[in-house]
Amino acid sequence: MEFFELVRQRHSIRNYSSQPVEAEKLNRILEAANLAPSAANLQSYEIYVVTKVKQRAALCKAARGQGFVLVAPVSLVFCTNPVRLLERYGERGRGLYSVQDATIACAYAQLAATAQGLGAVWVGAFDPDAVREVIGVPEDMAPVAILPIGYPEGEPEIKGRRTLEDLVHPV
Repeated sequence: MEFFELVRQRHSIRNYSSQPVEAEKLNRILEAANLAPSAANLQSYEIYVVTKVKQRAALCKAARGQGFVLVAPVSLVFCTNPVRLLERYGERGRGLYSVQDATIACAYAQLAATAQGLGAVWVGAFDPDAVREVIGVPEDMAPVAILPIGYPEGEPEIKGRRTLEDLVHPV
């Protein structure tokens, strides 16, 4: 798929079929996330792959009961790993760069899912402590985003976007 068409085709998918995601497709998604740019190429993030129903149910509960988190056969949880940046960038690395690294990797993963005919939706509304408990993340790492992935069922709701005139501000 041509890049700009891929970007146009990417929508937030909240309805998934029960069809499992093939290991090869999941691996391509993870490879794309691994290729995302990061501060000093230190990749100050970790990706947790959640596929078991019991963990998906707990993740769904942690995500304020958003049912699609349970229904999607895979959820990737992107977490900061600020220790990887602390020595080089100090507090700015901990508080900002590690969050940026995790979010850029998540965006790459979402586009890679779309490129393979899968759907995904960025989830930021969740209890970080509950997510941390579900996936076993240490206290010094923070969950930043949950990315449920699966085969779309039905058509997504397509919302309008701001015009460039409203969004872009030449200086």
